[in-house]
Amino acid sequence: MDHVAQGVLEEAQMGDVAAFEKIVNAYENRLFTMAFRMLGNRTEAEDAVQETFLRVYTNLPRYNETYQFSTWIYRIATNVCIDGLRKRRPHQSLDVDDGEEGNRDGYERLASDEQDPLDFVVQTERCADVQRALNDLPVTYRTVLILKYIQELSLQEISDILHVPVTTVKTRIHRGREAMKERFVDVPVS
Repeated sequence: MDHVAQGVLEEAQMGDVAAFEKIVNAYENRLFTMAFRMLGNRTEAEDAVQETFLRVYTNLPRYNETYQFSTWIYRIATNVCIDGLRKRRPHQSLDVDDGEEGNRDGYERLASDEQDPLDFVVQTERCADVQRALNDLPVTYRTVLILKYIQELSLQEISDILHVPVTTVKTRIHRGREAMKERFVDVPVS
């Protein structure tokens, strides 16, 4: 799962900026995807990734090599996102918003030159529905579902990131999936 070589990590720990840049390049897209799914907002996700790398850089000398680096960096990113969700005002919209006027959900950027326009609309609506349903979940369920199904992490990796037993991860995944199912009970499947 780790995306950087041990030598690069050691160089970055000694202050090598080029080595740290390799770490950023290896993780930024995956961390952005996770942050966007958790926060539902492009600008907040970009800020969360930036904050994550700032914390990684600051704490790199204290990184405990008994843990996988990927587990450590995902734990930092997850905590940054959870902190961001806690700071939100309760009346904030749960709609996906990337902060750009007229570009509300980000799904229109999907490549679809050969796709039937009606299929694209249906797919876009489903993606938006799933994102809204994820946003409506309690953060504990949302986090495990994103780490499991979007980031494709193992149960053990999720357990390590969240510092909870694997059985708790399984329970949260089950409850999160049940909550998602309830949300889509009345939605017709075509």
